[in-house]
Amino acid sequence: MNIKELNQLLGNADIYLLDQILKGRFKKSMRILDAGCGEGRNTIYFMNQGYQIFGVDSNPTAIQMARLYAKTIQQEYDIHRFQTSIIEDMPFHQGAFDALISSAVLHFAKSEEQFFKMMDEMMRVLKPGGIFFLRMTTAQGGILEKSPDLGDGVYLLPDGTERFLLTEELEKEVMAKYNLTFLEPPKSVLVHGLRAMGVFVWEKGIVKD
Repeated sequence: MNIKELNQLLGNADIYLLDQILKGRFKKSMRILDAGCGEGRNTIYFMNQGYQIFGVDSNPTAIQMARLYAKTIQQEYDIHRFQTSIIEDMPFHQGAFDALISSAVLHFAKSEEQFFKMMDEMMRVLKPGGIFFLRMTTAQGGILEKSPDLGDGVYLLPDGTERFLLTEELEKEVMAKYNLTFLEPPKSVLVHGLRAMGVFVWEKGIVKD
């Protein structure tokens, strides 16, 4: 397979999501949601291979592009699997999905309250036993000490961006609240002196009232 064919197969997929694909984490029997899918860069491979992939994004233009890509890949594809929606209020029933992808989305939360509203909704539509793939900025690698605190979980990173950070304390709170267990050790990739991007792969357990 040449580079052009490989690009057509994978699109611009997140390399860390591709790592999970190569590990066999996702099955074609699964219903998979990309929450904050944008134009669908992380859905291209799944559509090419006939997976049951869905997506939501708050940007209607991005959803139009995702639907266009979907029809280009599969003429019979149901474009309504891609919906314009905020993550805090998605048009799916409880436990609708076997796997949920959140890649470079949650660090745009404006407050801890908004972060947990998005988490609550994602965990609502993810069934017990489901896989949760999360990629977002973290406080690892000394980044917190270099980032002015803007309040409510948001920091000004050395790269000049304002991002909500997943701290170790917040990570523990998230795991306890939604009964999440690691399927593999978490990791953060450091862009030296600028930011840290974390990758977390969890399984959702049964949440007890």
